[in-house]
Amino acid sequence: MTIALFIALFIFLAPDIYISATVLRHAPTVWRLLLFAPAVVGLLSLLAMFFKGFSSAYGTIFLVMLLCFAMPMLIFTVVSLIAKLLGIWSATAASVTNIVGLVVAVVASLMALYGLAFGWKHLETEHVDLYFDDLPEAFDGYRIAHLSDLHVGTYGKKTAFVEKVVRRVNEERPDLVVYTGDLVNVDPSELPPFTALLSQFDAPDGVISILGNHDYCLYGDPTRWSHVREGAWKVVGVERDMGWKVLLNEHCLLSRGGDTIAIAGVEHMGKPPFPQIGNLRAAVEGVTDYDTVKCQSDKFTILLSHDPSHWRMEVLPETHIPLTLSGHTHAAQFQLGPWSPSRWMYKEWGGLYEEENQKLYVSTGLGGTLPFRFGAWPQFVVLTLHRK
Repeated sequence: MTIALFIALFIFLAPDIYISATVLRHAPTVWRLLLFAPAVVGLLSLLAMFFKGFSSAYGTIFLVMLLCFAMPMLIFTVVSLIAKLLGIWSATAASVTNIVGLVVAVVASLMALYGLAFGWKHLETEHVDLYFDDLPEAFDGYRIAHLSDLHVGTYGKKTAFVEKVVRRVNEERPDLVVYTGDLVNVDPSELPPFTALLSQFDAPDGVISILGNHDYCLYGDPTRWSHVREGAWKVVGVERDMGWKVLLNEHCLLSRGGDTIAIAGVEHMGKPPFPQIGNLRAAVEGVTDYDTVKCQSDKFTILLSHDPSHWRMEVLPETHIPLTLSGHTHAAQFQLGPWSPSRWMYKEWGGLYEEENQKLYVSTGLGGTLPFRFGAWPQFVVLTLHRK
């Protein structure tokens, strides 16, 4: 956290100092002081979270100051410094570069404003067809609505977006709804305004869910990570009261006609610093082989695992599970075309991946701990299974 504070100090203050000393050097003192106002507000909100724990209100203030002010000014500062170097050879090139820097900074600020005001409400539905050699015939055409990372605490008591999600999912008439974790931000007390809505998903095979790292409700108190399941029980209880089937290192069977498939769910497994408490062997025991020599599956199995890192970590080398569904990455809540900062953190961060007839689908999620999305719009995915 100390390193993060130093990085924040640099991002917020370095551009302000540069712009004040160059662009505004002849401006009245009051204007030069006002330039630092967003930096002061942003740093105070960060310090509040540092000492009082995470808060959506403080987090939103920090995000607005960072994205709408600090980052655009940092972009302008970097481009302006490049212009000064170019000015050694050509005054015209320096002038054009400065103009480009200003335009890019303004565009970045407008993108941030859109993402904060509208982007996090811009719900999209994606339809994906998946083909398998070993899918039981009765499940050919089976439709799964895959949801992830709603983070209801971000919405406070405002239910409009969640109402839209439930309505749009039900309009798709899926056979099954699966939820791959992170229903809350930090505490089960965020859930009451939304439980009545989230119990209204309408699918013949119901809703099956797993926990994400946030659902253990231990953020802000790292000393308790050794007791990771403590915080989860209230979330699990609420989900079960909503009629959801929560899988904790276990599986359930779905039958159609004379055929059966298994849905397995693990607790969190993936990249540090989050706890590694999933048990895939226990989750698939009795329905599919778990073996270092990768024995053939007994039943067609779909695995729910919150962090997509788990797929490469254990699922690929140890099993023949044909389909894994994950979330967690949010695509960093920012995407331009095929590019997202998530690429720097996760090998599989959004969409469909396939290796040796094993598939992984990573949902980029519905929400986030902070109300911002640009390009990586909120989404749920309707997966239709087909037998080749």
